[in-house]
Amino acid sequence: MDLKKIAREAPREPGVYIMKNGESRIMYVGKARILRNRLVSYFSGEKDIKTQTLLRHVASIETIIVKDEYEALLLENTLIKQHSPKYNINLKDGKTYPVIRLTPGPYPRVFRTRHVIEDGSSYYGPFPQVGAMDDMLDIIDRVFPLRKCRTLRKRDFPCMYYHIGRCFAPCCGRITEAAYSLHVDRVRKLLSGDTQSLMAELNGEMQGEAKALRFERAAQLRNAIKTIDKLKETSAVVDFDPQGRDYISWAADGVLATFSIFSMRGGKLTGRELYRTRSASEEEESLITFITGYYSGERLPPETIYICSRDGVLPLDPSFPAKWFREQFGLEPKLLVPPDIHHRTVMAMVTQNAEEDLRRRIKERGAGPALDELKNILGLKARPDRIEGFDIAQLDGKHPVASLISFANGIPDKKNYRRFKLHSVVGLVDDFAAMREAVKRRYSRLLRENRELPDLILVDGGLGQVNAAKGVLDELGMSCDLAGLAKRDEEIWLPQTGKPLSLPRHSEALKVLQQVRDETHRFATSLNQILRSKDLRMETLESVEGIGVKRAAVLIRHYLSIGGIAAAEPADIARVCGCGQAAARAVRAAARLAGQDPGAVRSGPRSAPGQPRPGTAAALAAQALSAKPPPAETLPAKAASSGAAGGGVKPGKDAAGIQADDPGTGKLAAEAPPDYGG
Repeated sequence: MDLKKIAREAPREPGVYIMKNGESRIMYVGKARILRNRLVSYFSGEKDIKTQTLLRHVASIETIIVKDEYEALLLENTLIKQHSPKYNINLKDGKTYPVIRLTPGPYPRVFRTRHVIEDGSSYYGPFPQVGAMDDMLDIIDRVFPLRKCRTLRKRDFPCMYYHIGRCFAPCCGRITEAAYSLHVDRVRKLLSGDTQSLMAELNGEMQGEAKALRFERAAQLRNAIKTIDKLKETSAVVDFDPQGRDYISWAADGVLATFSIFSMRGGKLTGRELYRTRSASEEEESLITFITGYYSGERLPPETIYICSRDGVLPLDPSFPAKWFREQFGLEPKLLVPPDIHHRTVMAMVTQNAEEDLRRRIKERGAGPALDELKNILGLKARPDRIEGFDIAQLDGKHPVASLISFANGIPDKKNYRRFKLHSVVGLVDDFAAMREAVKRRYSRLLRENRELPDLILVDGGLGQVNAAKGVLDELGMSCDLAGLAKRDEEIWLPQTGKPLSLPRHSEALKVLQQVRDETHRFATSLNQILRSKDLRMETLESVEGIGVKRAAVLIRHYLSIGGIAAAEPADIARVCGCGQAAARAVRAAARLAGQDPGAVRSGPRSAPGQPRPGTAAALAAQALSAKPPPAETLPAKAASSGAAGGGVKPGKDAAGIQADDPGTGKLAAEAPPDYGG
């Protein structure tokens, strides 16, 4: 087994990895925030002697994905204690993680401990981070102050804890048992993760305290609600429910399916198993077959079996499995959908492990079977190991482009991706003509250079696009297989046919075609968007007086975007493109407004003589600069005096000091006022 390959293909999620020797005995258990990074590190660089010794004995590596690093730490602890791997530190039960204990009886107390005693107490945790546990106990101490004394004795006067608000003083009869039990129930909800109903109760109590003008208590409850809201859910890999239970989930793709089972015994996750199958059966039939094959005389069913459900309904009829369990084992385990947040959290982890294994299987198998299926269904001359796809992108005939993508053995071959700026359909909306130009340009060149031709050409569209491409191929004398995939109903069209072919949604052959089609669409659309964005940027800059094509190009190359120009200082803009300060300020004003409304810079109807045309950079800049006029005392002396003497502004300028557009050029005049940071 290639351990380096296993490491490179490991998931990027947090989890635990298990290293086994040739006899499938666990040699080492480790945790990682990112499994792939941790496993790859074992096979890169120089290692110390203990790591070299470990790797000499490792024959296989398994991974278990969990929710986060916290869960990985708990699961690692559990597995080390269960299996005592040779190369792990042997963790004794006396040094396990601390838990929170709620004692039994009429007036329980709550505290942290490392020892679990079977006396009817309730336990919550464990907590690898003691600080998090102390935060939880602090919330309980401030909001639900249960008793502190180990032995409850009758007293005449309460202790100091009562006077500082940290105990209800049941020893002195200052609280009834019913009222005390209400607070105990709230503590149970907090520790078990049922925070939603608890927060609703606390919120109602907070509102009542505020109405009664007890604002200090209301603020205390408000702070508790905020803190509780930030608390994590309970652990998915360790709890204190002694009931044995299994969690079953699965992931499927076509005929491939992976079943994942997590087993909880004695409140701890004791095992994770993955079973790979091939099945064309329906979901319920496959699930029943798996359950009846998994449990045997050596593997008895637990008291409860939780089954994954996508819609909250049990995905099988429980009567048949119940009868089978009764006849085979004399047992009747309950088959249930996860009923609460804790069990759903565990099930999500089980499902994630099944999905990860299925992804690995699909990658290991490659696209060979899907390509064989595609050849048979479409009646192709050969298996389509190389597929080339075409798509057209344009907006009302502007910037028409075509994309060509290539797949080799079902995998994108990006070095053979190409884009075409189309010339024959500029200003026209003619997808058929666009397809003819793209196909002709591609394959006339391949034929001229005597290069490899594809096994299958796929066009994005229906019969019209297919026949357009077919005409070009016939003209070039090519005999390549050709098909089209229409987005509507995912219909497959073959040349000169009047009826499309429809494949089942789970067909692997259809998924190959969809992947090619979607990639061609993405590649074509991205180029069209780039060209449209570039056109907008150039139009915005060139509309400023003193900024021509060359200076606009210099600005775009330097700042990369309109946003970069809008954020630059006028002095820097003037330095980059060699223009004056007034022009630089006008450039920035136009860029800022164009960034707020990218569709604003476009040609529009002519305005009255001497006024900026609506939508031009001049009008936008005038709007931007006049929207926030500078204070009068900051105006230049010359401008202020001329305004006072003449009672207005100079002829040809508006109130903001912007020179009107030249009706012939649409340029923004460079005599813009100083920039005041608006």
